Amino acid sequence: MREQFNIIQILLFATLILFSCQEEEFLTGTEQSDTYIGIDKFPAKSDTTYSDDLLRQILDEETQYLKNPELHRLVDVSGMDVNKENPKKIYAHYMPWFQSKDYDGYWGQHWTMTNRNPDLIDESGRRQIASFYYPLIGPYSSKDPDLHEYHFLMMKLAGIDGVIFDWYGSRDLYDYGLIKESTESFIDILEELGMDFSIMYEDRVATMAVANNLAVDAVTAAQEDFQYINDQYFSSPNYLKYNGNNLMYVFGPHHIITEQEWSEVFEVLPANEQPDFLTLWAASDRVGPNSTGEFLWVAPDHLEAHKYYYQTYPQFNAITVGGVYPGFESYYSTGGWSEGVNDWVIDHEEGETFVETLNYSSHEVSDFLQLITWNDFGEGTMIEPTEEYGFMYLQLLQQYSGVEYAAEDLYIPLELYETRKKYADNSWIQRVLDRTYEYIKQERFGRVKAILTAVNRFY
Repeated sequence: MREQFNIIQILLFATLILFSCQEEEFLTGTEQSDTYIGIDKFPAKSDTTYSDDLLRQILDEETQYLKNPELHRLVDVSGMDVNKENPKKIYAHYMPWFQSKDYDGYWGQHWTMTNRNPDLIDESGRRQIASFYYPLIGPYSSKDPDLHEYHFLMMKLAGIDGVIFDWYGSRDLYDYGLIKESTESFIDILEELGMDFSIMYEDRVATMAVANNLAVDAVTAAQEDFQYINDQYFSSPNYLKYNGNNLMYVFGPHHIITEQEWSEVFEVLPANEQPDFLTLWAASDRVGPNSTGEFLWVAPDHLEAHKYYYQTYPQFNAITVGGVYPGFESYYSTGGWSEGVNDWVIDHEEGETFVETLNYSSHEVSDFLQLITWNDFGEGTMIEPTEEYGFMYLQLLQQYSGVEYAAEDLYIPLELYETRKKYADNSWIQRVLDRTYEYIKQERFGRVKAILTAVNRFY
C-alpha cells in the first residue's frame, strides 16, 4: 500500500486516443491539454476490432440464455465489490432534484430556473439549460432508472463508496415531495450495488412548512421529518453508519438555531438510536451536544476555510468530514433566481482546484471525504462527466482511491446508458442489457464491451 494516497500529475499520451495517470506519490497539478475538453476528443466507445461472426455468436448465446435461462443462469451478485488501495471513505453529495420532458413530461426548474428553455437546441446539439456546464448525457430526470444505473456504476468504478442526498423534508410542498420521491427511487440500486447513503436535511423546509400552514411550528415540522427519516431510511441495511451509529447531516442549521429546539426535535427518535448529527462547519454551537461533528463546504475564501476547519475542529474529537470540489460558478443570477447571491467564483483551473482540495494535506486526519458535489449544475460544483471535462474528475478519483479500474472502463456505464436510450422501445434488447448490467457487477468487462458493440452494430 502506498504510504500516502496522493497523485503527482496527469500524463497524457501523445495521441488523442486516451489519457492516463502516472502513479506516483504526490499530486501537484495537471498538465493543460485539449484531451480534457469534450467527449468528441475521447476514443470510440465500441471496439471495432470484433469480427461480425464473433459478435453474432455472442448475440446468439445471449438469445439462447434469455429463451432458456437454465442454460446460463447468472450468479446473483450481492453488491459490487471494489478493491480500493486507499481505505479513506468517499461520499458524493447528490442532488436528486431534476426532471426532464422525455421522462417526467416537463422540464424541472433546476434545468430552467426562470429564463432557460431546454427545448431550444443550439448548433452543437446542446439544450439550453440553467448551468455554465453541460452533462455528458444531456439534461436528465432524477427518477429515471437508466440514470440510476449510469451514475452509480460510474461512482463504483471511480472508488466512491456512497452518496449523501440533499433532502427537503417529507411534505408535498413546492418540489420537496418530488425530491423525496426521487431520493427513494435510488435506494434499490444503491442497496443492490452495495453503496451506502445518508441524508442531509435542509432545516429551512421546517419553516416553510409553518409558513404554508402544514405545521404549528418549526420544531414540530422537523420532528415529523426526523420521524420519517427514521422510519423510511434508517431501516435500510445500506444507510450510512459510523462507529455503529446512523450518520445524518444538516445544511446549516440556519433556521432552527438553538440547542433547546434541537433537543426537542431529537426527542421523537428512540433514545438508544440517536444518530450522529453533523452540522455545517462553524454551526455546531446552534445544536449544542446534539451535534457530533461538522463538515467542510465550498466557501469564497477557498483553502482558508479548510485551514480554519482543520485548525479548529479535530482537536475536539468530533467527527470531521473533508470537503473536495472542482470549483464554484453559480448560475443563479444569470438564471434569474437571485441577484448578487453567490456571485463569487472559484475557477476549475482545468482540474487544478479539484486536485488541490482532494490532495489537501489535513484530509489525512478527517474521518472521510465529501465530494461537493456529484451533480449541482446550478452552482457549477459537479464532478459527474460533462462535455467540458469528460471523465477527468472520475479518473483522478480512480487514482486517489486506488481502484484497479482504468479510465477506459468509465465508458462502459456511459455506453450502456446510451444504448438503453437508443433502444428504449425494444424489450428484447433491454433484457440483454439487463444481463449486461449483471456482467458489469461481475467485472466481466470484455463480455460487456462485446455485447454493446454487437447491439449497436446489428440493430
